Amino acid sequence: MIDVNLIRNNPQAIRERYLKRGKDIDFTAFLQLDEQRKQIISQVEQMKAQRNKVSAQIPQLKKAGQDVAQTIAEMKALGDEIAKQDAELGKVNEQIRDFLLRLPNLPDEDLLAGGKENNQPIYTYGQKPTFDFQPKDHVELAKSLGLIDYERGAKLAGNGSWIYTGLGARLEWALLSYFIDSHDQKGYTFMLPPYMLGYDCGLTAGQFPKFEDDVYQLANAEGNKFLLPTAETALVNYYRDEILAESQLPKKFYGYSACFRREAGSYRSEERGMIRGHQFNKVELFQYTTPEQSDAAFEEMVGMACGLVEGLGLHFQLSKLAAGDCSDSMARTYDIEIYIPSMDIYKEVSSASNARDYQARRGNMRYRRESDKKLDYMHTLNASGLATSRVFPALLEQFQNADGSVTIPEVLRKYMGGLEKICPVKK
Repeated sequence: MIDVNLIRNNPQAIRERYLKRGKDIDFTAFLQLDEQRKQIISQVEQMKAQRNKVSAQIPQLKKAGQDVAQTIAEMKALGDEIAKQDAELGKVNEQIRDFLLRLPNLPDEDLLAGGKENNQPIYTYGQKPTFDFQPKDHVELAKSLGLIDYERGAKLAGNGSWIYTGLGARLEWALLSYFIDSHDQKGYTFMLPPYMLGYDCGLTAGQFPKFEDDVYQLANAEGNKFLLPTAETALVNYYRDEILAESQLPKKFYGYSACFRREAGSYRSEERGMIRGHQFNKVELFQYTTPEQSDAAFEEMVGMACGLVEGLGLHFQLSKLAAGDCSDSMARTYDIEIYIPSMDIYKEVSSASNARDYQARRGNMRYRRESDKKLDYMHTLNASGLATSRVFPALLEQFQNADGSVTIPEVLRKYMGGLEKICPVKK
């Protein structure tokens, strides 16, 4: 959540920041509620001070032989009123918290207003591949090469599911191994998070309460659990309700997980095959930093995600997202978008994002500054490093050959037993 003092001090400026996201938020009712909270606190403090003062006098009055029955009755009535006001304060605080939890993050000042139409490509690697033969799409290639069984995947789990088979499974695992080895060399700690998470994990990440319907809820699990949509949702909760020393930061993690998303809505023709699915594999980069380290950490993670795609030799572009296209939890996002020849479009394979202190405030994750020993909120950042479900199709399409084979990128060959090409399966 954002710092409530930003709203109290300049609600119009904050409203204008949200307008860049395309969200017009009126803070009038919230500020009235906040003022009501202050009044209740002031009244309760006055009543408690009066009760403490009179309660301290009662023994002296008794000692002096005075009748204190009326005074005790008045103090009991005052206590009842205090309890009533405390209950009212609890309700107001809950309303304030609910309002703040539903607010998106504030976009960084340098982001353009608007949505996808104002995203800015800021870097391009390689050239669009050209073919002197009729190229196939990734679905046809995956079938002819015996890499993916879409039909039986759908039979087992419905639309949006598939089964990696044979060299397809090897290639998927090779991609993951390449990602993992690359991150391990950069000083990041490998994490394997649980796939079932509690409700507070979604709340801290900023996915709940607004986007609860986007995840798979586990109705028969003990407690209010759901399947993680990305390893970020687990990693951002690692230090929830904890205080670190400034010297411990930054903390750098990468985690592998299968990811589960409902992806509600109909599938478009451009999302055939693996482009959009309910379960996919991903390696996620994550950092906890101080505010001063935050921008440098973001550039580092963007560079790492881009470096993975460059290492594969795949053509892609890096885009700076406009405010309205950043997810609600993030202050800024760069997308690494890989080129899919059969579609002649770019598809996101990594979103590198900086949440600033938004998630840390939701999860009460702080650190103690060395200079003045004061507590401050950490910054949290994440980047896919990478999602395979779009890298895999792009690899097949960009590296296909006239004979129907696909050339394996050199960085993956050590994970594929030295194999240089995947050739069509003989029928």
